[in-house]
Amino acid sequence: MSQPVLICRPGDRGNALAALLREQGACVEQLDVMRLEPLPEDHIQRRVWMDIDQYHKIVVVSPYAAYCLSDALDRYWPQLPIGMNFYSVGRSTASVLFEQLGVRVHIPPLSHGEDTSEALLSLASLKTLTRQRILLVAGEGGRTLLADTLRARGADVTRLAVYRRVYQPPTPAMQQRLLTGNYRALIATSGELLEHLAKWCEQAALNQPLIVSSHRLAKLAGTLGFCDLKVASGATPAALAAVLSRFCNPKGADVDQGT
Repeated sequence: MSQPVLICRPGDRGNALAALLREQGACVEQLDVMRLEPLPEDHIQRRVWMDIDQYHKIVVVSPYAAYCLSDALDRYWPQLPIGMNFYSVGRSTASVLFEQLGVRVHIPPLSHGEDTSEALLSLASLKTLTRQRILLVAGEGGRTLLADTLRARGADVTRLAVYRRVYQPPTPAMQQRLLTGNYRALIATSGELLEHLAKWCEQAALNQPLIVSSHRLAKLAGTLGFCDLKVASGATPAALAAVLSRFCNPKGADVDQGT
């Protein structure tokens, strides 16, 4: 039996990635080390939702944040206010916003090669933000780059956490795979999740191929000791599957290497 590809993406997005990889012939096992939970709505969230028409731009950092935002807008705004400008870090998040809300979303240009916060910040419409109010919809914790940069460019930024990440150890069977490196490749698209998972990765696992969704994440993986890094152009299932396909085909194109 072929060695499995290990994925650690939770929920429906993890299922979608697993389904695509299986369609391509891969054996897939899910690590199930993190789940996402919506935060209970408090008076701060309610005030933001009620006043959302006061924001010039809404930046959504992940698909799960997009689902939480859509659910809130459905409760408070049966009809969306006119003139709302939506931005997302990645194409998966943009797809959720379009599917749930039917809105046009500004995303990083393809010329940047990756769906990252840095690429989103290169958009001309986010360069000069004096006296603009921006709502940043995200999870608890995470990077502060977006909020810090938007504030430095003159914006009044409200960062609203709408969900939390809950971590748990791998199952004993998955801990054994990480101990022995008994898998074909590991796919990770979150820095916090990779740091959590690295606690169980012995040298055999550190020597196995690791597919990540950005060069920033590849650099983090390098500091954690991972040696064989493959960098996808983003966190979509298609982008991750494309790298796995090239990696598995010795006659195919070379896979981009993290530095």
